[in-house]
Amino acid sequence: MTTTNPFLQRRTRWIAGAAFLVVCGGVAWSLHRPARAAAPEAAAKPPPVQVTTTRVKQQDVQVYRAGIGTVNSMATVTVKARIDGQLDKVGFTEGQDVKAGQLLAQLDPRTLQAQLAQSQAARAKDQAQLANAQADLQRYTTLIAQDAATQQQLDTQKALVAQLAAAVQTDSAAVQYAQVQLSFTRIVSPIDGRAGARLVDPGNIVHAADTGGLVVINQIDPIAVQFTLPEDAVQDIHRAQQQGTQPLGVVAYDRSGTEVLGTGKLILLNNQIDTTTGTVQLKGSFANPTRALWPGQFVNVRLQLGLRHNALTVPAAAVQRGQDATYVWTVSDDGTVASTPVHVVQIADGTAVIDKGLTGGQRVVVDGQYKLRPGAHIAEPARPASGSAN
Repeated sequence: MTTTNPFLQRRTRWIAGAAFLVVCGGVAWSLHRPARAAAPEAAAKPPPVQVTTTRVKQQDVQVYRAGIGTVNSMATVTVKARIDGQLDKVGFTEGQDVKAGQLLAQLDPRTLQAQLAQSQAARAKDQAQLANAQADLQRYTTLIAQDAATQQQLDTQKALVAQLAAAVQTDSAAVQYAQVQLSFTRIVSPIDGRAGARLVDPGNIVHAADTGGLVVINQIDPIAVQFTLPEDAVQDIHRAQQQGTQPLGVVAYDRSGTEVLGTGKLILLNNQIDTTTGTVQLKGSFANPTRALWPGQFVNVRLQLGLRHNALTVPAAAVQRGQDATYVWTVSDDGTVASTPVHVVQIADGTAVIDKGLTGGQRVVVDGQYKLRPGAHIAEPARPASGSAN
């Protein structure tokens, strides 16, 4: 009977276990080595960049220059008294629309009415004397033919008639002056517009030399919008004016630039550029029946210079700004991108008009540009199918 030594058995199991671990480590090393070798190859070919693209479109677009303007009254009149007198009554309500010729205020007319009556009486007196002198002149003319009067008497009577005729003319002028002065007691609106606050209450004595006046009338229909544009816009405006026969259109928007407040026409391109600001002043006239435009209001203004036919357009998000110029990321047929410089005519309503650098139908990137490098491959996320199955 053979007896096995326990120490030898443990030693044998230990050697077998160590050999097994060595074999397992070798297998693991051999499996890990190809993966590490493939890592540089995978790093050399990065995954495509996920972006969103669109095509360059050709369409007719409105060309305009945009600026910021202020709404002003087309005409502003401070209504004042032209003579001294007591204000008897006021014929308007504050904030009321008034018409040209409408009574605004009435001054006490009694003094001027008396002066007019006095002038009319003086004229009537001189007219009566003139009539009598003319009758005497007729008699002297008859008597001189009969040799019953002297030539001196005839000449004296002619001079008297001329003198009285001149007196009647003077009286007529005095009557006209008194009538004009009396008309000044009725103060009427010189224009159509809206009355402001009443500056003088009835019962007060007003003077022609008063600086404040009685009320301020602002004409708000039509109404004006004054705005400025950079000096480089002057040549564009001149070209647009020469190409068309109608005044250039002007559109006023609210402060956010979303709501149209009015559409008008250009009535002024100032004859001088402001050298301190490098801008030129312009004015547009707007019909304002709904009172959407109000004096003192700030608005965004677009001066329409014409229609550009078949213009190349891209979404405004596609346009990027570099240190030197603007550019877009264009996509080639092999799915790589390139930075392409472009010249932007205008950007408005989310659309950019391009006149240099692109052609119709080109693909451009509109989202995801920050990840791009020249030559990078791109991929677009799958778009859901339009419509739904029931």
